[in-house]
Amino acid sequence: MIGVLGGMGPLATADFFRKVISETPAKGDADHVPLLIQSDPRIAPRPAAIVGEGRSPLPELLAGRDRLIFAGAKALAMPCNTAHFWYADLLKGCSVPFLSIVEASVNELPLLADAGSTIGIIATRATLDAQIFDPALVRSGYTVLLPDENVMNTLVLPGIEFVKAGDPLRAGPLIEEAVQSLLNQGAHAVILACTETPLALDALNSRLRVHCVDSTAALAKCCVAWWQSNKARLSVHD
Repeated sequence: MIGVLGGMGPLATADFFRKVISETPAKGDADHVPLLIQSDPRIAPRPAAIVGEGRSPLPELLAGRDRLIFAGAKALAMPCNTAHFWYADLLKGCSVPFLSIVEASVNELPLLADAGSTIGIIATRATLDAQIFDPALVRSGYTVLLPDENVMNTLVLPGIEFVKAGDPLRAGPLIEEAVQSLLNQGAHAVILACTETPLALDALNSRLRVHCVDSTAALAKCCVAWWQSNKARLSVHD
């Protein structure tokens, strides 16, 4: 089974679970991906830790990682983009594959944009400041476009907080406007690099979804592909 290091936030983890199911070509229960989900909202806030204003979540992330592996997970996934700031640390001593939401998202871009295109990123300020996506995008030949401070302060960050508070419908117009601002500036596609933001657009059934890479769905698709490629060598107890 695949272990899910979740709870960052809970609604985003539930959305990931749903998207793994929807991405799976299944005829019955047994065709679905077995998941072992830890949804622990007590993990220290990631943005505050990155900017030095809060305790590091790394000890809790490592404990969750090891708990899932001890419980039988044969691969891991973490549906939180900002937490991938500690991805390299989580790989150290990890005895199973740890699927990256960054790599999964960038791998989806050729469906929307050619190499050399400008790619917008909607994410927490900490994800943008830490350049969690930038190296992978540059390696793949893309140019990065970020929201300006006004868009971050009036649209992106309030939108994320509304979703975390359980109100994605209120977040929808804010995130939609933020995406549109990047498209207006020349972005050929936009990565929704915060797992709260797809929920906001989905609440509106936004027409802008066709221009976006949903990082949650990208990771879900990656998990389904990993399971289908490896399930033959794993027993029913794995």
